[in-house]
Amino acid sequence: MRVLMFGWEFPPHISGGLGTASYGLTKGMATLDDLEVIFVVPKAWGDEDQSMVRLVGANQIPVAFKQVFYKGFKRPIERIEVSSKIVPYTDPEDFWKMVNSEVSGYNFYVKTNNYGKVDFSGRYDTNLMDEIYKYSVVASVIADENEFDIIHAHDWLAYPAGIAAMEVSGKPLVIHVHATDFDRSGGSVNPDVYRVEKNGMDAASKIITVSNLTRDIVINKYNINPDKVETVYNAVEPLKIVEDCIIKKGFDEKVVTFLGRITMQKGPEYFIEAAYKVLQVMDNVRFVMAGSGDMMERMMRRTAALKITDRFHFTGFLKGADVFTMLDMSDVYIMPSVSEPFGISPLEAMQSNVPVIISKQSGVAEILTHAVKTDFWDIDAMADAIYGILNYPALSNMFIRNGKEEVIRLKWDNSARHVRDIYYRVIDNKMY
Repeated sequence: MRVLMFGWEFPPHISGGLGTASYGLTKGMATLDDLEVIFVVPKAWGDEDQSMVRLVGANQIPVAFKQVFYKGFKRPIERIEVSSKIVPYTDPEDFWKMVNSEVSGYNFYVKTNNYGKVDFSGRYDTNLMDEIYKYSVVASVIADENEFDIIHAHDWLAYPAGIAAMEVSGKPLVIHVHATDFDRSGGSVNPDVYRVEKNGMDAASKIITVSNLTRDIVINKYNINPDKVETVYNAVEPLKIVEDCIIKKGFDEKVVTFLGRITMQKGPEYFIEAAYKVLQVMDNVRFVMAGSGDMMERMMRRTAALKITDRFHFTGFLKGADVFTMLDMSDVYIMPSVSEPFGISPLEAMQSNVPVIISKQSGVAEILTHAVKTDFWDIDAMADAIYGILNYPALSNMFIRNGKEEVIRLKWDNSARHVRDIYYRVIDNKMY
């Protein structure tokens, strides 16, 4: 079975859990003899690991003068033209209406470079919506020029690309919901993002969610039939760097670490308030907020107001080996997320022999036994858990030992087999 998979990130160019999960699942699929994956990203940088997957950058695909036949359309649509005066489309909503309606004779204009290719930034910046819809245009060309059995689109950024490929090929679409805008926004949903998410869910033959928490949101907030939605849990890649990385702190104090985006979704303010409570009864502990985000300055101001800046450190965004260096120096890892679809970082912490505290409002809480679970808002329970792990070595050692054994069993190979079973059910039952 050949899978045409659309994502937004691929190592080493990843910025968070989406890229990590997409890569882990793809790597797990590479171990299955009956699966072949073509993984498409908007921009390929040239230094990606392609030993186990065929990686295609949408920025590398010549698209000039391509005709794309959309299923059910009266005539082929002249999707992309090249001329000296070509202009990009300007309104994503109007463009989306054009893509999804029956047309009888007008051209869509997308700006190309001198090589007849579409340029992508590969970043999350102010022209993100434009990039998403340009991606869908190139996706239709890729679908037209490749043979495959099923389409898999990771998260809302890739849903329009998946839909375009589905319309061109007539092949079934599976979408993978790693998060929804209800998670990212705290309920203040962006209507444009919601529309993209809803379109993807309606178009898909099957929807994969990373937790039952996310499954419930998909069913209840997007009005999706429960039979269409299935949970496949994430896993963790057993990185060699975890075993090789031996770091000495250089000081005897304990370290409690928050590692993630400093945004409302991740609950950084609750971490700071819990830290303040712990520092009222302990003085040999330091707190680290490793990450970046739109709430970073506000969090710095809050630590200053609480007069704990001498015990609180902001590292900025960490990636690769630096993540595991930080974990190796940590005595407790905490993830107080307000709404976390899954959460791979606690698994990385457990893999690094660090006890973890996670919010009950996280998908990973559904599968972990040897982790402390508190409500994100319960800073007293959070502070008590931090104090207990730091001051009772037997408790800490129990979480380290059992947590390590637990996380070893969470393998991407298992997730990949589950997804493969979904593919076969979609195709065999003609659920499209």
